Amino acid sequence: MKSSQKVLGLIAVAGLVLVTVTACSTDGGAPAAQNSTGSTQVTTVDSNLPAVTGDQGKAPTIAAPTGKAPTTLVTKDIYVGTGAAAVATSTLTVQYTLMAWSTGKVVESSWTSQPATFPLSGVIPGWQQGIPGMKVGGRRLLVIPAALGYGATGSGPIGPNETLIFVVDVLAIK
Repeated sequence: MKSSQKVLGLIAVAGLVLVTVTACSTDGGAPAAQNSTGSTQVTTVDSNLPAVTGDQGKAPTIAAPTGKAPTTLVTKDIYVGTGAAAVATSTLTVQYTLMAWSTGKVVESSWTSQPATFPLSGVIPGWQQGIPGMKVGGRRLLVIPAALGYGATGSGPIGPNETLIFVVDVLAIK
């Protein structure tokens, strides 16, 4: 462990430790965490993250981000759910809103049509790493760097090397 890091706590699900949370100042002061596979995940609030407002069960409002985009995955629970928790093999039904960091504009939202249902194993790595542990009824902010999103090529309305801002509400987990 680097001298600028300290253990803040452990996250456990069903008695298994999933993430060791450490604090460091390597990325604009944002604390980092390593999971059991060694990949890094930021799990705290950074001052330049977009503000998320809105009532549970209704479409969120996301303020345009400011400053430099994080270079690692950032997660922040807006509302903590009370239902079943998502795991890597879960199939989820969610409502989500996607904003592009570079423009601060909403790119798509399931709130304008219908909830989306999909296996967690079939989506971008940022969701695969950022959603596990989330519970039914919860709302989470995910800020996903391009490497864990659509990369250098982009996809559809997502430009190359775009940092993605998702606000995800979990409605059901199977």
